[in-house]
Amino acid sequence: MVYTQSPLAIGLFIAFVLFVLGLSFYLARRTTSSDSYYAAGGNIHWFTNGIAFAGDYLSAASFLGICGMIATAGYDGWMYAIGYLAGWMVALFLVAEPMKRLGKYTFTDALDSKFNSKGIQLMAAISTLCVSVFYLIPQMVGAGVLVQPLLGLPHWVGVCIVGIVVTIIVATAGMASTTYVQFFKGALLLICSTIVVIALFSRGLSTDPEGFGEKYHQFQTLTASASMEISEPGYTVVEGKDSNYGEAGFVKLTKDGVDSVWQVNENPQGGYTLEETLTVVAMADGTKLYNGAPKEEGKLFPIGHIKELKIDGQEVAQTGALGPLSFLSAIKDSTIVLWGKKYIMDGGNKVTVFYQKPTPGARVLRPGLKFKVDNATGTQKFNFISLMLALFCGTAALPHILIRYYTVPSQAAARKSTIVAIAAIGFFYVLTLYLGIGAMTNGVINITDNNMSAPLLAKSFGIVLFSVISSLAFATVLGTVSGLIVASSGAVAHDLMDNFLGLKMTDKGKVTAGKISAVVVGVIAIYLGIVFEGMNVSFLVGWAFAVAASANLPAILMLLFWKKTTAKGVASSIGVGLVSALGLILVSPDMWVRYGLLPQDAPIAINSPALISIPLSFLALVVVSLMTQKDVVPEAEGAEA
Repeated sequence: MVYTQSPLAIGLFIAFVLFVLGLSFYLARRTTSSDSYYAAGGNIHWFTNGIAFAGDYLSAASFLGICGMIATAGYDGWMYAIGYLAGWMVALFLVAEPMKRLGKYTFTDALDSKFNSKGIQLMAAISTLCVSVFYLIPQMVGAGVLVQPLLGLPHWVGVCIVGIVVTIIVATAGMASTTYVQFFKGALLLICSTIVVIALFSRGLSTDPEGFGEKYHQFQTLTASASMEISEPGYTVVEGKDSNYGEAGFVKLTKDGVDSVWQVNENPQGGYTLEETLTVVAMADGTKLYNGAPKEEGKLFPIGHIKELKIDGQEVAQTGALGPLSFLSAIKDSTIVLWGKKYIMDGGNKVTVFYQKPTPGARVLRPGLKFKVDNATGTQKFNFISLMLALFCGTAALPHILIRYYTVPSQAAARKSTIVAIAAIGFFYVLTLYLGIGAMTNGVINITDNNMSAPLLAKSFGIVLFSVISSLAFATVLGTVSGLIVASSGAVAHDLMDNFLGLKMTDKGKVTAGKISAVVVGVIAIYLGIVFEGMNVSFLVGWAFAVAASANLPAILMLLFWKKTTAKGVASSIGVGLVSALGLILVSPDMWVRYGLLPQDAPIAINSPALISIPLSFLALVVVSLMTQKDVVPEAEGAEA
């Protein structure tokens, strides 16, 4: 997509970044000890911490990824939000207070509080780093997505900007600056998203979203006889309906030496209607062609609209203002043009074809567009259950979430801050449902990268709202990434260097080591954010949740509730969960696409490993703990619930 930059958007973006940096430098003067660097001194108020929890959790995945998924897959995209929110029940009832009681700075502290085990220190630190890096990838991808429309800069530049700014944040004030950045951007994100949704209700729905701001792409339509003779002059049929483009229904045409792919629809009156699809060709030299031309030359505007709009059974062109329930009712009775996607190989180049799918609104508002419900295969059912398990179990095992419990003064404060977080996050996820459907029907989806759906919806209401929302989304990325890097730096400096290697650094030395670690992790995050450009950020976070749930949650729960848990059992559980989850992800169909191969050629058919890796992790802990009972000393035996 080709964006036009706004001086206002650029100014607001710079103002947000300067505010964040100014806050970090101010708080840096109060960060003099490892306690203040890694846990903000444990003096954060529970309400502030609760909103900071929400700010930390409402990352690029929540604001960009979920809205983008809803915009392209309807209710199924919202299933991610349900899974994310449900995971907080585990955190509230099982993890919040014990984590505060057992730990000091890091996730490893809690696991190792009763053992003083080198194995736990090593494996928990490695797990923290792996989960944090996996979670960093979608945040950095989201940053690159935001910078393109805001500043007119390439994706990789946006990733670098986030990496540099966040490294400065963490290297100056650590958890203190991270907490207040998350608090401010969490509160502002809730307020501004509410404003966009209210504006959406006031506008209502229309079959002609061109009047709502940015113009969506008008795909051409041709007619053909039964013998596939194109009536439009200048076009020549190159490939028929049963071509190497796979299933019947697509045809390749050429005009002026440029190929294009068209969707073939049979007409009841006879003959065919051919609708131009959006085709992205990944050339052998690494360049991409969009409908036969480079992106900058193509007319790739946002798309997404209502084909038939009904109110009380009557077809209308526009509804006028609607309420929350009447908005969904109007969607239910209408027909919405969604888009399908398939991968093909053509002459050594991988071609992605996006084709139009007019879909009843009732189908949009129930499961089945992304996760098959009717006549689902065993593999499809397995993938869905595995994903939901990862989302439900992953929240309470994310290192950057767990360390936030150490920033409050008491266990009661930890519980209260969790309740505030659940309320704020739950409200925001209701807003994402409307933001996603609003993008779906208002001509603002970039289907080659749906992560920008919510900011582009805001843009349809004016450049001011777009500028504020995009800047807040960027601040969202900054806050989450800074929390992840704090967790990573703690794992390196506190867990590995001070505890595992026994360097016994001074308080000042721990802080210095943490800052150096932050820089290294920041560089790694920048590289990975560039490599994974174009993938939906919420999908990527699903992988991070699967790794966290597999490596960390079994160890946490068994330590708290099974008295026969041993140090070797905990270390084995983390290792098995980590290796099995990462291994299955690396050979999954979605990773096969990243390797430049077809997804159907992947050695396994599942994309979410949780349903395999979580039970393996539990099994490893139980078996190894039972085999090493002789290693348990009375004072270190088990853990209290």
